[in-house]
Amino acid sequence: MSNSRTLRLGAFMRPVSIHTAAWRYPGAWPDANCNFPHLVRLAQTLERGRFDAFFMADHLAVLNMPIQGLKRSATVASFDPLTLLPALAVVTRHLGLIATASTTYNEPYHVARKFASLDHISGGRAGWNVVTSGNPHEAMNFGLEEHVEHATRYRRAREFFDVVTGLWDSWAEDAFIRDVEAGEYFDPAKMHVLDHHGEFLKVRGPLNVARPIQGWPVIVQAGASEAGRQLAAETAEVIFAAGGHIASAREFYADVKGRMEKLGRSRDHLKVLPGAFVVVGETATAALGKRARLDSLVHYDSAIASLSIALGHDASGFDPDGPLPDIPDTNASKSGRERTVELARREHLTVRQLAQRIGGYGGLAFVGTPTMIADQMEEWLMTDACDGFNIMFPYLPGGLDDFVDHVVPELQRRGLFRREYEGTTLRENLGLPRPANRFFAE
Repeated sequence: MSNSRTLRLGAFMRPVSIHTAAWRYPGAWPDANCNFPHLVRLAQTLERGRFDAFFMADHLAVLNMPIQGLKRSATVASFDPLTLLPALAVVTRHLGLIATASTTYNEPYHVARKFASLDHISGGRAGWNVVTSGNPHEAMNFGLEEHVEHATRYRRAREFFDVVTGLWDSWAEDAFIRDVEAGEYFDPAKMHVLDHHGEFLKVRGPLNVARPIQGWPVIVQAGASEAGRQLAAETAEVIFAAGGHIASAREFYADVKGRMEKLGRSRDHLKVLPGAFVVVGETATAALGKRARLDSLVHYDSAIASLSIALGHDASGFDPDGPLPDIPDTNASKSGRERTVELARREHLTVRQLAQRIGGYGGLAFVGTPTMIADQMEEWLMTDACDGFNIMFPYLPGGLDDFVDHVVPELQRRGLFRREYEGTTLRENLGLPRPANRFFAE
């Protein structure tokens, strides 16, 4: 089975569903974000379905929305990813474990140490989602009154990446000789002191964890702005891309892969995985009914609050039945705001209609029978719109079970998805090379 023309599938699992009303759907687990036995069951189901990875988004603050909307959100509380994922590593064998860690409100030594540890604990299944943090309330949890400016966040992120990967290369593969007779634990000639002094960071090193099993945990990135695309082309091995129209996805795919080639990187060394919200039904009518019922459970207070987050601007004072007014530039996520404004303009939505769409889930959705869903995924893959998807489930556990039990077999029947894992590490399963140590020859 060729890695280049078969789907890579991640699962967006923090929160366990992106849909605002997922926790209210009949049969759903309302407490799934904070229930460890439930999360174990979900991870093991993903592994049974041969998914590449369990992907945990994260933010270092409660969502910045009015309390009337916030009180309806199941995302206000969930486990810290780098506490949960090592525990899930123990109850799985092949599933990749990807966590978000902000370059804005962390220090690189912390990030390097935690992900190196996760990679060893999991046997080489760790991935780091590199983000710059888009929630202004995160700044207030770290001694600042306002968010760090967008361009500054990305400059720091680039330097942060260089420091973290440099720390992962602190030790040669054979540095730890553990010679019991001689009493020599490691060879000092095979330890590198980074001694980094940069614009934002000053880090001596070396890391006090051996080099990760994968060399580096897989590097994931999610930005779609100009700065985000460039950072991805320079550093990323997986992009959690925004789902939208297939034509826009093809443009994004070609742009980022083209940037890679200009930098001397192989196109095959980056997997573009748009987020895809998938609702499975025995018939198209049944699937649409599930989606309609789910959307009907979104309260307007929650919807308008979600729209405010997407826009980076308080939308509560907008005329609900009027068009979306012009939105001033803000310091929040630029690509998210642009997608939301473009959706409103393209479909001539009122503020109320836009809020209902964003309040549930307004991105790429595949809603239908397993055959219909497989048809759409195949089209995206074969026309260079993606390398796979980061699947978002409508509710848990039923939405996940439906996908694994019905869509995965259809994809396998078509030769579009693996029947068995290719290897034991996340890199092997994604078809990604192991990076060389910049300081020591292999």
